[in-house]
Amino acid sequence: MDSAKTPEIGFDIPAAIGMRVEEIQTPALIIDLDAFERNVARMKQFSETMGVSLRAHAKTHKSADIALYQMAEGGAVGICCQKVSEAEALIRGGLTDVLIANEVTDPKKIDRLARLAKFARISVCVDDASVVAALSAAAVRHGVRLDILVEIDCGARRCGTAPGVPAAELGRIVSAAENLELAGIQAYHGGAQHIYDPAKRRVEIDRVVALVRDTVDHFEQAGLQCRSVTGAGTGTYNLEAMSGLYTEIQPGSYIFMDADYARVGATDGNGTIGGFEHALFVLTSVMSKPASGRAVCDAGLKTHSIDSGLPFVFDRDGVTYVDASDEHGNLDDPDDVLALNDRLRLVPGHCDPTCNLHDCFVGVRDGVVETLWPVTARGKVY
Repeated sequence: MDSAKTPEIGFDIPAAIGMRVEEIQTPALIIDLDAFERNVARMKQFSETMGVSLRAHAKTHKSADIALYQMAEGGAVGICCQKVSEAEALIRGGLTDVLIANEVTDPKKIDRLARLAKFARISVCVDDASVVAALSAAAVRHGVRLDILVEIDCGARRCGTAPGVPAAELGRIVSAAENLELAGIQAYHGGAQHIYDPAKRRVEIDRVVALVRDTVDHFEQAGLQCRSVTGAGTGTYNLEAMSGLYTEIQPGSYIFMDADYARVGATDGNGTIGGFEHALFVLTSVMSKPASGRAVCDAGLKTHSIDSGLPFVFDRDGVTYVDASDEHGNLDDPDDVLALNDRLRLVPGHCDPTCNLHDCFVGVRDGVVETLWPVTARGKVY
């Protein structure tokens, strides 16, 4: 088909600036800008009060516009991401300080990573001595320096070398490598973010802090500088910051808050963690009312992630999202309050993978579309 002759047949995006919320095509990923801005300001105030740097985790939103806002208005010194392609997209979008809080081991990815250091400050994690030489060679080849963080396994049994002596030995190898700068330690416990019991969450982070302290001590004994101890997420950032050991925190979901973090926060007695508000919603419409007591909306598995549980219906008592298929969401509506084309806001179960399903965020204030932010690094998982 000749694209130059193709007639306009529909919307490329679900909204336009100036639209009323009622006009947005559903399903759409919307941001309550007032709540979002309060969340950003709250984390900025916390990090400044505690004297720790904030490195906002962009894997949550994958948006250059949001990341730039976090740096310009939210106190972030830089961002984290997880993949080289994600970093490439965000740097093209204007970001200049990026930590890939993950391991990069494939030779072609390492080469791409080193090339990025011509355009931005690049940090990356290592947990295996065999990768250090490849990182060094790529940095030399491109005439750049890479900051390297030794990642330790804090208990999540994901990536990371053993704390203490093994981590210090890896740090020694990094410090001796050409064009690599030993920046410190990456110590992030992903599983701890979602421990619902606050007492158990604190016990787990106390254990992590002890491992980090032991590792820092071994760095010092080996004559290695450890200028950065970085990690922490939305579920535990306050605990790491209060340890006096972490110099940097990496929360991501705090800007949006999802249904699972609502469950975590509910155990603290305030419904959220640290007063953060729900700011991200899937706007959906009722597309069928096939029987008394139930309805069907247009937000299914292709619209939001349910790996951390189902979404909940925001500010609509008595209506419950109970099941999802590819294109449909089943709703319990025991009082039969819903009608065709009614709009509902769903708080997704897990915000990070939900954002990766959409092309853009629709920013709304006072019922009107104010901004459209592309999901810059959507699908950038390689």
